[in-house]
Amino acid sequence: MINKWLSYILPIKIYEKTSSLSKNIEVTWNNGKLVMDSQNTNYSYGSLQKVLRNGLAKIGFVKIQKMQSILILGVAGGSVVKTLVEEIEYTGKITGIEIDDEITAIANKYFKLNEITNYTPISADAKIFVQDCKEQFDLIIIDIFQDATMPPFLFEKEFVSNIKQLLKVNGFILFNTMNLDNEGIYKNKQFISYFETGNYNVKEFKNIEVYNELILVEKIS
Repeated sequence: MINKWLSYILPIKIYEKTSSLSKNIEVTWNNGKLVMDSQNTNYSYGSLQKVLRNGLAKIGFVKIQKMQSILILGVAGGSVVKTLVEEIEYTGKITGIEIDDEITAIANKYFKLNEITNYTPISADAKIFVQDCKEQFDLIIIDIFQDATMPPFLFEKEFVSNIKQLLKVNGFILFNTMNLDNEGIYKNKQFISYFETGNYNVKEFKNIEVYNELILVEKIS
């Protein structure tokens, strides 16, 4: 495993592929860890894993351990799945929605995501999945990017209405966003405005890993 040790000196790319949906995808040894990156941002196991771990910690690891089912919209390499299973020791059901089959293949080959027994992957468009899904979840994690861009549907009222229907009472939505300009700030405010009723508590956590902002929603009734 010489690449692993050399990566403490200099990142070492071991795989690269052009994805039709996510542009350029790379797998790299960096500081002794395998990471997945797109052309302009980390997709899994680098700064992104720190961001989502931060959000999960704000919910509380003990609380997450007691949950029955978790939905992940946007899996990429699956670092949040690994955090849930290996660090939090979550043993409930995890369902992951990933539209890009090429990324899923990379996640299975290099990060062994397909070996996690309580994880069920589904190849689907998250927008369509939440329209058709009849199941409810204790935690919905939204982490959907195409390179450094977030699809517009994430901020549409219809999408938010659908995920509300999928969330159990006392459940949480953890939404990872990236604010690069005033438009991003406006979109986040628009998303939050859909929860301005007595049924939800909303918290914002800004400047997580520079550009990331986490939105945490709790359904209280």
